[in-house]
Amino acid sequence: MDASGTTFEIVDGDARAVVYEVGATLAGTAIGGLARTEPYPSTRRPPKGAGAVLAPWPNRVRGGRWTYDGAAQQLPLTEPAAGNAIHGLLRHVPWTPVASEAASVTLVAVATVQPGWPQPIRVAVTYTVRDGDGLTVSTVATNLGDGPVPFGLGFHPYLRVGDVPADDLRLTLAAGSRIPLRDQLPDGPPEPAEVVDLALRGQDLDDAFADCRPDEGGTVRHRVVAPDGTGTELWADPAFGWVQVFTPSDFPGVGRAVAVEPMTCPPDALNSGDGLVRLASGESWTGSWGITDRS
Repeated sequence: MDASGTTFEIVDGDARAVVYEVGATLAGTAIGGLARTEPYPSTRRPPKGAGAVLAPWPNRVRGGRWTYDGAAQQLPLTEPAAGNAIHGLLRHVPWTPVASEAASVTLVAVATVQPGWPQPIRVAVTYTVRDGDGLTVSTVATNLGDGPVPFGLGFHPYLRVGDVPADDLRLTLAAGSRIPLRDQLPDGPPEPAEVVDLALRGQDLDDAFADCRPDEGGTVRHRVVAPDGTGTELWADPAFGWVQVFTPSDFPGVGRAVAVEPMTCPPDALNSGDGLVRLASGESWTGSWGITDRS
């Protein structure tokens, strides 16, 4: 078994995506003949969280500690250097394929009851590609437990515009504010950021943004654009009201890369409660995002 398990390739005309069994990870997207997300081989773990599903919470939990209905919870410290729990419980487990067609695949995993997590949540993610449209990612989260449980969701795609270096791209976010961070955790209320439009050359970002604003059609839209005007857009439902931008300079094979991570809640939401969905026993939540060509 490769580190990433079974590979699922879905294709419809000019749209293609690769998804791996372990983590239900998005391992490559192409639209209109151009790469739109950073790929990585199935023989290794996702570099720098590439393509990961972040559930049942995205980003960090301070010290891995939070409180559930008055009871202290301690999550494993999966970011040991900083002493935090990061990006949920399902990144490194095999997901079960429950439907697979030429242009679509659905994988399911359960965040079981375990140290620091009090109720089981079933997460189903469906990846679908459509010719001339691109990639749609839909998630259904269901509380399988006998009591309520909080839920947050994020994804970790690294966006590309074909072979254009990330340092040559321009990033535009539909975000109204930036969250001040200290040690990558919130350190005060969001600060206004009326226009987030910046060249990525030399930018070392690991920044959280809030108040992601939908357009007149009710969709949140973030973009990276090349010098010739060719662009890749990440769109999302209004539920994805937060976004993290991460621009490491050492992504394998390319150097600088740009992750645009749609999130339904901010960092440390299990403590602040901001943006969390509280699922009653048997209740489900649904949300979607996707990637398309915006040239």
